[in-house]
Amino acid sequence: MVADVTGKPSFITRYRIQLGKNDPVDRVKLRQAVHTVLLNQAFISLPMVMLMLPIMKWRGQPCSKELPTFHWFLLELSICVLLEEILFYYSHRLVHHPLLYKRIHKKHHEWTAPVGVVSLYAHPVEHVFSNMLPLLVGPIILGSHVASIMVWLCLAILATSISHCGYHLPFLPSPEFHDFHHLKFNQCYGVLGVLDRLHGTDTLFKQTKAYERHQVLLSLTPLTESIPDGPKKAK
Repeated sequence: MVADVTGKPSFITRYRIQLGKNDPVDRVKLRQAVHTVLLNQAFISLPMVMLMLPIMKWRGQPCSKELPTFHWFLLELSICVLLEEILFYYSHRLVHHPLLYKRIHKKHHEWTAPVGVVSLYAHPVEHVFSNMLPLLVGPIILGSHVASIMVWLCLAILATSISHCGYHLPFLPSPEFHDFHHLKFNQCYGVLGVLDRLHGTDTLFKQTKAYERHQVLLSLTPLTESIPDGPKKAK
């Protein structure tokens, strides 16, 4: 956020995906996003997690002193990722329906070039059904230990923050997939891209330089330099 607001330091801003955007970010628009995110966290996320506790106690012993084995945790994590992909993809496709988009999802798409905090900048209905439930359903079904739940939620929030950050930084997961969704709206609805491939909602993405850049950056050279955009077509 410091890099977004100040345009510095250059060793971060040089990795910006959409060059020339948020350089620097509109502070009024950013304050509005932060305000909405804090409200979503305080009045939706927190109550949903608190409500989750009695459900988890009914499911088993989430606060047991005995931690799950590492192998079981990896299995739980895999199932949670798969369920998130399914639930997020279809709920996300749903709020892109014309009847719902204008009333609900358009708020999130005010940012065609996203920044990290925008990951939770959403209408309350969308925050419940697309942001929170896809994360909570897995642990509830599995009856997960509280330690597993905390690790899963931290990883998921970190992943969505990276996906929205607007920078393709070295050695981190590529945010090109979801950044392209904010740019074009009708592509790349999922998290992993598995269901996008199945439903053909990544065909346009595959024809772009963004798809070529959709990889873990293993050097310090920005991918916008090593894989630059081609010359713009004359109108």
